[in-house]
Amino acid sequence: QVQLVESGGGLVQAGGSLRLSCAASGRTFSRNAMGWFRQAPGKERDLVSAISWNGGRTFYADSVKGRFTISRDNAKNTVYLQMNSLKPEDTAVYYCAASPIATITGQYDYWGQGTQVTVSS
Repeated sequence: QVQLVESGGGLVQAGGSLRLSCAASGRTFSRNAMGWFRQAPGKERDLVSAISWNGGRTFYADSVKGRFTISRDNAKNTVYLQMNSLKPEDTAVYYCAASPIATITGQYDYWGQGTQVTVSS
């Protein structure tokens, strides 16, 4: 059974940092692009960041550029999202997702359950 399990969410004050992790099990995703999405209450789920299979290419939404960093450790089948200078508007449930292909596209077919990030002002 394929699983993506996120961890690292929590409550933090504005300006603080959190590091999210997404551990995959059931199969390796070392040849797949991975992404982090977030969904705030009453809003659509949006792509925050993505990384190609080998980390050679990354994508960031404009709202998080310069503050968030995505990385991966294929040996550990894990993807990370380092979030710095957090703002209240970053509050959302963050989801990890795996793409069926190696490069960054809009296709994701495996999803984690999500981890809550709450940033207080």
